[in-house]
Amino acid sequence: MNVYDSERMTDILAPVGYEPTDLPDEADLVILNTCHIREKAAEKVYSDLGRLRLIKERRTVGDGDTMMVAVAGCVAQAEGEEILKRAPYVDMVFGPQTYHRLPEMVARAHRQTGAVLDTDFPAESKFDHLPDPSAKGRTSAFLTVQEGCDKFCTFCVVPYTRGAEYSRPAAQILGDARGLADAGVREITLLGQNVNNYHGAAPDGGAAAEWSLGRLITELAAIDGLQRIRYTTSYPADVDDDLIAAHRDVPKLMPYLHLPVQSGSDRVLKAMNRRHSADDYRRLVGRLRAAQPNLALSSDFIVGFPGEDDRDFRETMALVEEIGFVGAYSFKYSPRPGTPAAAMEWQVDEAAKKERLAALQELLNRQQQAFNRACVGTSQPVLLDGPGRHRGQLLGRSPYMQAVHVSAPPTLIGTIAEVRIDAAHPNSLAASLPDNGVVDGRAIA
Repeated sequence: MNVYDSERMTDILAPVGYEPTDLPDEADLVILNTCHIREKAAEKVYSDLGRLRLIKERRTVGDGDTMMVAVAGCVAQAEGEEILKRAPYVDMVFGPQTYHRLPEMVARAHRQTGAVLDTDFPAESKFDHLPDPSAKGRTSAFLTVQEGCDKFCTFCVVPYTRGAEYSRPAAQILGDARGLADAGVREITLLGQNVNNYHGAAPDGGAAAEWSLGRLITELAAIDGLQRIRYTTSYPADVDDDLIAAHRDVPKLMPYLHLPVQSGSDRVLKAMNRRHSADDYRRLVGRLRAAQPNLALSSDFIVGFPGEDDRDFRETMALVEEIGFVGAYSFKYSPRPGTPAAAMEWQVDEAAKKERLAALQELLNRQQQAFNRACVGTSQPVLLDGPGRHRGQLLGRSPYMQAVHVSAPPTLIGTIAEVRIDAAHPNSLAASLPDNGVVDGRAIA
């Protein structure tokens, strides 16, 4: 979602004369778009700000040109005043719900002495004020459909930084998706902190009529040019019958699902305020795999949550062994200020966290490598996104989000090629084009 927000900031700033640059030394405005989920991510903000301060001072002294520095996103929302105390050279601090006012903030920062701080939750939705998203020559794009979270997991800051759950009207999303497809986007990933609790107003405007995520996916699949649909991130307890049916009935919905479980221990899940048990998760996975037998899963795991003991961790390992995952994000528990878990007793020793995380990641890596090896010799439809690292090579994504390197001409960028998987590497697959020289119904140039 931060990638999506950064892209939208670029769209918003374009009409007032800003365009992206890869070099901070050349920038007139640098925006750090931040995440507050983990302590390490938050602390990195201040490290980056220290480097930007030196560039800003050098620019001001050297040629009198002033570089503006801004902090956006969830760290800005949570620590707005603290950022200005620790880094008084910052010009703007604004949260994830106010960046639609960015041109106005830039103008204010140029006029006034002192920083602009905008971290209020506005009454109006930012999505009502954003320009249409631009594809910028990409074949894949993110599209936010839902934002915020009402679940209040005891380890998580999202309800405090992103606010209450909000679902965009279906008509807005369909319009954005059609525009992206017309501009050449072939794959969209629907975003939300709790995306499968999407319940947006139906296009007909009926007072009580709302679409579920399953219904939205079904309607998006009818858009010409759009060939692949994904969604993330899911909350297990909110996966409903419509969404399971979409996995069965919508071929454009990719057979890959990120479904965070966090722990395999019911005792830990209860302490986390997760609204599912380990067996609930197992039953849900069973229903999803019955609907889509080719489904592959990834997940999130937190080890060392307060009170987690060796038995709890063994239950997590047992669940991973039973379910099998093709990818995962796994972390040591990181106390976030203001969350209930940060004040819990029985904080787990750092050495135990490290040992458990190493064991879990070793198991998850073995499962990922086994899945990749099982793909060797198969045929996979790969969306070719752009050039690879080597001459004559393109890089794409399989239906299962694997990076795939293919020797192919650049004319195939933006197409879905049925390729043969020849080799599996630790983080990618190697593939070759079909022997008949035909891709996507046309001869290879």
